Amino acid sequence: MVSNDCFKRQKCAMIGRYTKSEDIKGLQQVVTTLVPLIFFWWVAVRCARVSPWLVLLPLLPVILFTVRVFGLMHECGHGSLFRSRWLNRAAGFLLGVVSGMPQYVWSQHHNYHHAHNGNWDRYRGPYTTLSTDEYAALTRAQQQMYRNKCSVQAAPLAGFIYLIFNPRFTWLRGSIGLLAHTVRGKLARPGVSLGAHAASYQTRYWKSAREYRHMLWNNLVLLSIWAMMCWVCGAATFFYVYLLSVSIAGGVGIVLFTVQHNFEHSYASDNAHWDPDAGTIEGTSFLVLPRWLNWFTVNIGYHHIHHLSASIPNYRLVECHDEYEHLFSRVTRVKLSEVLGALKCILWDTRTQRIISVAEYRRGT
Repeated sequence: MVSNDCFKRQKCAMIGRYTKSEDIKGLQQVVTTLVPLIFFWWVAVRCARVSPWLVLLPLLPVILFTVRVFGLMHECGHGSLFRSRWLNRAAGFLLGVVSGMPQYVWSQHHNYHHAHNGNWDRYRGPYTTLSTDEYAALTRAQQQMYRNKCSVQAAPLAGFIYLIFNPRFTWLRGSIGLLAHTVRGKLARPGVSLGAHAASYQTRYWKSAREYRHMLWNNLVLLSIWAMMCWVCGAATFFYVYLLSVSIAGGVGIVLFTVQHNFEHSYASDNAHWDPDAGTIEGTSFLVLPRWLNWFTVNIGYHHIHHLSASIPNYRLVECHDEYEHLFSRVTRVKLSEVLGALKCILWDTRTQRIISVAEYRRGT
């Protein structure tokens, strides 16, 4: 087993060698994702005009390419898809519109996850994983509801809320609050400028004026595209394809993210005992996927490498893993056939500092 000192030295060498992004490769990835996505959307619309059931034929590639769009957007947030900062920002905004997520705002929250990976006092994943004590305090009906929420059957609904409903709802609700706050302030203190009143508005939906601007433009551009698509192919056809594909793609993304941190006996420390390297090696899985699925998920299955350094672009993760595989003997491998089992690990055992399943919890009570 590699010692901690040796691991840290080799980690620094690995990061120095593989954190080299290329603008051409990044552009190739964006083009080879958006062009097929547009094509299969066109096929889906043509099929929908014949029969709603025919849409199921092109729906799978639409979903897969939407998953890939989100993965590339995620990489732009880390500044790793392109060498150029401007390209990361521009492509990130575009991909955020296509996936339905304000990219800059999302990346700020996601970077918080990276900064506290394995520290379950600070971050508990998209399902807000409960501790065993919190779970025990629930009624039986509430426990059942929590298990249902974390199940694979609920993933498309979670995807709908995550990618379609929440980004629109938070922007609208926050904007209405901002407008009301500014108007009330102007009436109460007319000598103060509108900008000053707006700047004093506090909300949990954004942390800065820059975040709000990104939310605003993401939603304005996206809603304009919705209107255009409804005009071109009809509202019923558009939303039929859009709601299905984006909701399922969002559900796939949530499942992928969850099983890369929630698996049997995954490292889950409290704040006082947290070790970032342990969080990466023992609290992040290596999701073993077929090569074609690695392509659609932009190699995010190599999540242990990604958490060692988010600056390593997706097109270098496999090579990096193969060269430094001896460092990752303690990384848990999760096969595609084991994903459903990993999704059952939805409790944080604060006593043993690890993630466990409900079945294991029941055996211990």
